[in-house]
Amino acid sequence: MSATIHFVTGRLAAGPYGRSFKAISPGLLSPLGIMFGLFIAFTASQVWSDTARATAAVATEASALRSVVVVSAVLPEDAQTELRRMIRDYIQYTATTEWPLVAKGAVTLNISPPTLNNALQYTLSLPVVTPGQQTAQREVAASLEQALEVRRERILISRSEVNGVKWLCLAFLAVCLLFAIAFVHCDNRLTSAVAIGLFSAALAATFFLILSHDRPFTGEIALSPAPLLQVMPENR
Repeated sequence: MSATIHFVTGRLAAGPYGRSFKAISPGLLSPLGIMFGLFIAFTASQVWSDTARATAAVATEASALRSVVVVSAVLPEDAQTELRRMIRDYIQYTATTEWPLVAKGAVTLNISPPTLNNALQYTLSLPVVTPGQQTAQREVAASLEQALEVRRERILISRSEVNGVKWLCLAFLAVCLLFAIAFVHCDNRLTSAVAIGLFSAALAATFFLILSHDRPFTGEIALSPAPLLQVMPENR
């Protein structure tokens, strides 16, 4: 695109409108650059926010599941074993089945993890006797509810991305700025090529950085289920 703009502006500057193009003030680059920078910051802020929220959601989910395993030690032994099995099954399902679907944005809130729901129902139905077990039951139920809540948040974030309108506006402003650079330097073709090339390289790096972080659960640098796997209870 930059090479095309450089070629087109060169042909136009050599034509009858060359004097008009050469009269364009370099001061035009400043407001265009400011507007483009604001658009970049506006777009990047959404991407960084989604990434931070996704990281926090995964960490909170892992912490809630770990709390279930730790607090359930106060419950009767058969309840401990059953809850640990359910948590282990849920983590295995999330890491092997749900995570690839989350990366594709194919998981919706209509899909509910049966294992975690069963764990919550099982916890609430436990016949606890001692005050310590009653407290543990409440804590385990609260942790399971928290895990379900942050899972829903994780799914919502996985479906968030920079929409086409923002990309279209960014591309349009980038083209306008490239044309402005080319017209301002149309007197010297080498200077024009160098200026356009430098701006294009910076533009490509910026777009690449935003695109690589656009979907937190997609790509080579995507979030992994490692925090969940780290808190997986061992078989007893």
